[in-house]
Amino acid sequence: MFAIVKIVDPDAPPGDPYMSLSLTDIARLSKLAQLDLDDQQSADALDKLNRIFALVEQMKSINTAGVEPLSHPITAWQNDLALRLRDDQVSESNQRDAYQKPAPLTQDGLYLVPKVIE
Repeated sequence: MFAIVKIVDPDAPPGDPYMSLSLTDIARLSKLAQLDLDDQQSADALDKLNRIFALVEQMKSINTAGVEPLSHPITAWQNDLALRLRDDQVSESNQRDAYQKPAPLTQDGLYLVPKVIE
């Protein structure tokens, strides 16, 4: 299970159009992730994460009412796409007995192993 956490930037101007992070947030996240980021790496991470948040906000603003989910992204352009799944057909003979012959213990087609959890 995942949770969406909104990090509120106290330095952000009121009415900020999308969630954004500050260098303080990057420092806190890097500490939690046990990453040692220098100033340039922190600035790069801040820029990349804020661009991701901006893109998510743009995507959230799109009206998707009445849009059917796709089974495959290409079906948006090619409606007659058939999934390339083959029929289930046996292609090899059953060699279970040969594979289990060198095993120390087997029973009813299963490998028997010592109990390790009590």
